[in-house]
Amino acid sequence: MKLALAQFNPTVGDLEGNAAGVLELAREAHAGGADLMLTPELALCGYPPEDLALRADFYAENTRVLMDLAARLPAGLSVVVGHPLSEADRRYNAASVLRDGMVVAVHRKQRLPNHSVFDELRTFTPGEAATVFACGGMRLGLLICEDLWHPAPVSEARTAGAELLIVLNASPFHKEKQAERYAVARSRIADTGLPLIYVNMVGGQDELVFDGGSFAMDADGEVSAQLPFFKEGLYLLDYRDGAARGQIHPLPGLEESVYNALVLGVRDYVGKNGFPGVLVGLSGGIDSALTLTIAVDALGPERVEAVMMPSQYTADMSREDAAELARRLGVTYRVISIKPMFDSFIAALADAFDSLPYDTTEENLQARIRGVILMALSNKFGKLVLTTGNKSEMAAGYATLYGDMAGGFAVLKDVAKTLVYLLACYRNHLSNVIPTRIIVRAPSAELRPNQTDQDSLPPYEDLDAIIERYMELDQSPREIVAAGFPEEMVRKVVRLIDLSEYKRRQSAPGIRVTKRGFGKDRRYPVTNRYRAPF
Repeated sequence: MKLALAQFNPTVGDLEGNAAGVLELAREAHAGGADLMLTPELALCGYPPEDLALRADFYAENTRVLMDLAARLPAGLSVVVGHPLSEADRRYNAASVLRDGMVVAVHRKQRLPNHSVFDELRTFTPGEAATVFACGGMRLGLLICEDLWHPAPVSEARTAGAELLIVLNASPFHKEKQAERYAVARSRIADTGLPLIYVNMVGGQDELVFDGGSFAMDADGEVSAQLPFFKEGLYLLDYRDGAARGQIHPLPGLEESVYNALVLGVRDYVGKNGFPGVLVGLSGGIDSALTLTIAVDALGPERVEAVMMPSQYTADMSREDAAELARRLGVTYRVISIKPMFDSFIAALADAFDSLPYDTTEENLQARIRGVILMALSNKFGKLVLTTGNKSEMAAGYATLYGDMAGGFAVLKDVAKTLVYLLACYRNHLSNVIPTRIIVRAPSAELRPNQTDQDSLPPYEDLDAIIERYMELDQSPREIVAAGFPEEMVRKVVRLIDLSEYKRRQSAPGIRVTKRGFGKDRRYPVTNRYRAPF
């Protein structure tokens, strides 16, 4: 049997467009001699549909488009398509096997994830039965994503006569995710003795990025095919000798996978939402440099504009490095000084401030002036503002509401500062675009003379480690101190994280690259007096 795996990039809600994409891939699969084509979970409507899956009209339209697609598929080819399904006042995350204009089998997802970024129990009803269908002289057990993570649905498919497991997935990326997928697949193979094919979605959807990386394993848990990551396309596998065999692409390393996720996330957020281009406030620092580079890699230099907004505190090397980076990347580059505007604000506020000392008020004022400039350019030209703050800053509240947080998409929102440096070095290894001085200089907001980040924050190595333990792993402050971190430092970081929730609640959506990002993953109350004991 010849199988075709479609690493497909749907757009949520674009039913006609997604169906057209599936049809095009099906024709390609048929021309390649495939007997069966697999698409990802909810390929017809995109994933996650969120509250679209509460609308009756949404289900009716999905059914209409699905049946139209079934009638247009090449004769003799079986195609498995993920779609939402409404039956008898119940809503399902489903997949149908389409062949010769008919629906020959339907699987209703049995296990609905309700953790981290998933809340399918809010919108769907669990299915109650295994689904096995015949194709190519074999009996195939059909599963959807979370079904694989639980022994029962897989065992039920085996009991129902399955000889091969096929799993449709919309499995979002985070660091080291493929190792988790492999481990789960091998556990189910060990339970059943059945080979397995895992097809995954590709593309960005708001905070989530789906990385593809579809694969096949034989009955011993050995990888017999590994598709590329972050790449759309149709890939043919031959099922022979008890395994679906195909090319084995290498697994990307940490920096490569995160960087590619960020590029794909930006490309799809901008493209699927119809923005003509993006604006990046360029400071001469590493965060904005990395953001700008990612934007260019995602969209091309012609769709990216960099804006340098120096103040009286901006160092000459910041101006020089920003201009050099923009030149190397080939983007449109503007310089708009904020000093005249800052001076006007200070003069207007002189009576109100009544000779009070310079503090964070004046620092934040500079950031907010920059935010106003960027948003004015965005309004005038329709371009999306990419914010440049990283996860370390967002955790500690080292960001200005309506200032450097102003924008539509936060590229580095889930990227810790220590990882920012690794990504910049990785990108320069591909081609030297970020000036070395940007990477090696001490980070600074340049909002007052001789300022560095470490005036206000612990060293980033310590800060990021504490953030990971407290925010991502839910370790208590006592556990973090017991791990060797100074109590005073832990108290400071934990306090900053807890008190900054109100800021993060107002931040732009950003790309998730860890197991727990700020956004859907972590939902802390803003009004909250609980403080973890030490």
